[in-house]
Amino acid sequence: MSAVPPPASAPARGEPATPHTAPVGDPHAEPHATPVRAAAAPGAAPATVRWRDPKRVAWMLGLIVPTLPFITWGLVQATGLGVLWFYGPVLVFGVFPLLDLAIGRDARNPPDEVIKQLEDDRYYRWCTYLYLPLQYAGLTFACWLWARGGLSTVDSIGLAVTVAMVSGVAINTAHELGHKRASSERWLSKVALAQSGYGHFFIEHNRGHHVRVATPEDPASSRLGESFYSFLPRTVIGSLRSAWELERARLARLESSPWTPGNDILNAWAMTVVLYGVLIAVFGIVVLPYLLIQSVLGFCLLEVVNYLEHYGLLRGRREDGRYERTRPEHSWNSNNVASNVLLYHLQRHSDHHANPLRRYQALRHVEEAPQLPTGYAGMIVLAVIPPAWRRVMDRRVLAHYGGELDRANLRPGLGRRARARLQGLT
Repeated sequence: MSAVPPPASAPARGEPATPHTAPVGDPHAEPHATPVRAAAAPGAAPATVRWRDPKRVAWMLGLIVPTLPFITWGLVQATGLGVLWFYGPVLVFGVFPLLDLAIGRDARNPPDEVIKQLEDDRYYRWCTYLYLPLQYAGLTFACWLWARGGLSTVDSIGLAVTVAMVSGVAINTAHELGHKRASSERWLSKVALAQSGYGHFFIEHNRGHHVRVATPEDPASSRLGESFYSFLPRTVIGSLRSAWELERARLARLESSPWTPGNDILNAWAMTVVLYGVLIAVFGIVVLPYLLIQSVLGFCLLEVVNYLEHYGLLRGRREDGRYERTRPEHSWNSNNVASNVLLYHLQRHSDHHANPLRRYQALRHVEEAPQLPTGYAGMIVLAVIPPAWRRVMDRRVLAHYGGELDRANLRPGLGRRARARLQGLT
């Protein structure tokens, strides 16, 4: 188990000393601005600070993603263009990267004084909770479309790829919910994971990745010189093994066999079996191939995000041989607004690792954290084209370590030519 994280109200390590605040009586403060009592000089009345979340309304736009099967069907009906069954990846990998460039970045942080009030505002929780019923309504609708027989094979595959976008982003929703203390939210995390069949992520991410992040031992931390296509099988297999070992060890401490309904991996996978079983019983075996397609592509979407979050970053060793504590410089970050709304501030990744329990709306930009050149949506496109990825990212990793190649998390067996190429980037 990882060490107990700092309280949710604590500032992230290395964040700017002066937070962004709105002045008292700010005429631009929205009706949902959060009033707080700021510290005042001894003997003086405390001042009220009003702060507004500039993305408050935008968070609801994240619910566009789970409605993609309905939107896609509507577009096809309106235009008659079968190619629009592939609209899901066009939105995620085409429209969102352009929106990141057009809208730009927002590095503003909530002041320390409003963190608790911000996290207690249940509006933000409903922005994640509502993803789930929309997610499964969309999946059921897709199964109906596959089963009724009106789609060609290509159209059906296009719809499956679109549904995969919902499934992949649902894993990120599960990530947000799975880090919370409330058992109801952790249960909802498993529900969100059922569509992709990736229930073991609930275990490995919280108890494995957060402990071993930015080390060679972490299957979810990619290495300098490692392509996404090399990383993918390593992380899928390694994360599964890690999750099983972590849960087996937990149950062993309780003097229980791993083959029990109390095994959180088995009961998460059971949700997928029941879900697929019900859908096949209702709509027929014809839906199974498309369920498998959306599942695989969905967890691949998660893993490509894992690939870019810690690429080449390495925690140093202390004198006692143990790894240093995770710091802001061990995660790649981005403040691009569109991708942050799509992924619930996942791009403020350093603060997430410093404060895993902190809710997404309160995550903070950290000055010391290395920054990606654009948002996650655009970086995913680069990641699946290895030459483009290496051209953009390898020099950034080297610059982060001052040209010292051996300070990075290097791919094992990196040959002399590859090392020479990397050294030539400095």
